[in-house]
Formats: sequence, structure tokens, C-alpha cells
Amino acid sequence: MTRYAALLRGVNVGGHNKVPMAELRTVMAELGWGDARTYLQSGNAVFTADEEDPRPVLERAVAERFGVEVPALVRTGEELRAVAAACPLPVAELDPAKLLVLFIEEEPAADHFAGLDADAFAPEEYRHVGRAVYCHFPHGMGRSKLVPALEGVRPRLTMTGRNWRTVQRLIELTS
Repeated sequence: MTRYAALLRGVNVGGHNKVPMAELRTVMAELGWGDARTYLQSGNAVFTADEEDPRPVLERAVAERFGVEVPALVRTGEELRAVAAACPLPVAELDPAKLLVLFIEEEPAADHFAGLDADAFAPEEYRHVGRAVYCHFPHGMGRSKLVPALEGVRPRLTMTGRNWRTVQRLIELTS
């Protein structure tokens, strides 16, 4: 049995793609997954399952139950800990609400984001490492153009972001 975190992209945002977290836990229990828990209302769930790749099962179940087709990025607790450990930004010096991890489903080429002029987004910054992009928004994300720019790089990648507090909480819940 493996402990997983599922990060559903774009649920419960602005009244769209509604997925009630209590019902999501019920769906996971119906799938036979153990100790299903959710965190916040933004599509974060943890569970224990035998499947090597529970992502397609979860995406199908969410589509059938809630009528929304959203990507679910799934990581093991070990993978989450590795993402946190690999953060190239000075975590201790940054506000955790302004530090974001964009989790990527596909493994992009090392130079995938090379065409973006990082200076054009200053003082915001980003670093790509493996299947994660670490972003710092010193003035908040409200009007940032960085995330849409990162998401718009071709070929498009399946990504969803979580702030550092949420990443840390998901690590705790999968430990």
C-alpha cells in the first residue's frame, strides 16, 4: 500500500468545477482506497492505495461523480518530500504564502522554459527542476503574469500549483 497525494487542477475556483471535498473522500472510499483525507477546498486529497498509478482511476471517478473533467496530479509522500528538498529558492527567507510549486505531470525537457525572459517578470522569479517549477511572488499572485506565461510555453504541460504551506501540509498528511 502506498500513501498518495492527489492535486486536482482547477476545482472549486470561482464557482467552477465544483467538487465537494466530503464527497471526494466518499468517492475514494468507494474505490477501496484507505484513510482518505482532504485539505482545504482546492482539490487536495491524500489516500492509501494499492494501484501503482491511481491517477486515471481518480480522474475517471471524478468525471463520473461530479461531471467535471480535471487533471489529477498524483504524488507519493516520498515524491513530495523530494520536491520540497529540491527547492532551489531560499525557503527560510520567503513567505510560504508567496512561494508556489507548480507540479508538472509530464517530464519536460531541461530547456522547456528557456524561451521565457525571466527578467521580464522581476521581482517575481522561477526555477524549473524536474517535474516542478518553483515560483516566488514577493507581491502576491493576484496580478502576476508569470504563471500564465509558464503555462503557455509550448508544448503545453499539465500543471497545477500549490503554495509552500500546502506542500508542507501534504507532506505531513502522507507521512
